[in-house]
Amino acid sequence: MPASLTDTRSAELYRRALELLPGGVNSPVRAMRAIGRDPIFIERGAGAELYDVDGNRFIDYVCSWGPLIHGHAHPDVLEATVAAARRGSSFGAPTAAEAELAAEVARRMDSVEMLRMTCSGTEATMTALRLARAVTGRERIVKFAGAYHGHVDGLLAQAGSGLATAGLPSSPGVPASAAAATTVVPWNDPDALLAATGGAAANTRSGEHETGAGGGDIAAIVLEPLPANMGVVPAENGFLELVRERADACGALLVFDEVITGFRVSRGGMQELSGVVPDLTIMGKVIGGGLPAGAVGGRSELMRMLAPAGEVYQAGTLSGNPLAVAAGLASLALLDDDAYARLDQCTDRLAQGLREAAAQMGRPIQVASAPGLLTVFFSESPVSDLAGAQACDSQAYGAWCRSLLSRGVYAPPSQFEAWFPSLAHTPEQIDTTIAAAASSFEEIA
Repeated sequence: MPASLTDTRSAELYRRALELLPGGVNSPVRAMRAIGRDPIFIERGAGAELYDVDGNRFIDYVCSWGPLIHGHAHPDVLEATVAAARRGSSFGAPTAAEAELAAEVARRMDSVEMLRMTCSGTEATMTALRLARAVTGRERIVKFAGAYHGHVDGLLAQAGSGLATAGLPSSPGVPASAAAATTVVPWNDPDALLAATGGAAANTRSGEHETGAGGGDIAAIVLEPLPANMGVVPAENGFLELVRERADACGALLVFDEVITGFRVSRGGMQELSGVVPDLTIMGKVIGGGLPAGAVGGRSELMRMLAPAGEVYQAGTLSGNPLAVAAGLASLALLDDDAYARLDQCTDRLAQGLREAAAQMGRPIQVASAPGLLTVFFSESPVSDLAGAQACDSQAYGAWCRSLLSRGVYAPPSQFEAWFPSLAHTPEQIDTTIAAAASSFEEIA
């Protein structure tokens, strides 16, 4: 690990990129502005490590923001992808592997009987919402503050991920009509959910109950069952069950966005761990094994409404492309019960070590975690919603993150993003990370 971070070549590449790419990057959080530095340009990855163009080596906890649950360049995934590429990168025609991947997803998720592939989680979200509106004949979508479901026009209000990092409440260019069709509810707020869906909600000031405006126009309630785009913020006891209950009461579809949690937190995603079953599931990241892929899945009677079986149109030239399907199948094949047990142990070891390192330095932090996910919140109190995440000391997080980089640890360059421990991280690398974290807590004190 470098004693001091050198980035001469990265700086040169960034200056050039600024002339050719908006902000010098192709996705905002890569710019690293939230932690007060310029981006690091990566040359290659291997296992749990990244190597930049200046020769610096890092233990990587971004892992391409989630797809690389087996780390970088896993030989099985690499072999499957190269073999597929040798047969042809895209055909614009069906392949046997597409149905094989759909069958594997159906084996893992009880709520999924059929699957439609896309090239990204954003596309999968668009498809799920169009399908929900077609099924119900309604337009309004209910989402939760701090959740990010891709850059879909109607869902950017109070979104997490890059919007939260940049401090933007929504995005210019979103039509007023699109925003008007979305109702935003605070996460972990049962009363607000009841009010938005026409249920009886307690008035927190008077103690009386009020009836919401009605939920008869709601097409779908969409949520991350384990939010990870404002940092990892688990649902409080009974909240997911209440969302399911309210969707049923309104005649709306319940849509789980498992782009991050799907096949990461367990074999069947967060819906397996929670026991709450959605009507539709949005997938991405792990399902593509590091290549561009997304999907929406659900019961066959819903999915058969998509063209060409039904009249709800959705299409994509590279949807279900052979390379992404091969990488996804290879990734899923490696994810058995033992793999999830190891990932859980790795995450717990890291989370507990970070807590202890902060405590030794007298730094108040909160560490929220699930298998393969965690967030270090610079907060004295547990974080339960977007407001709590936004109240964290993001400047302290930025300073700590810069210090970690100088010690060879590549953490998410935003207080509002999750860390992604992988199956490639060794106990020794976890211990090295904890030691670096302790030194960095001391440095910023």
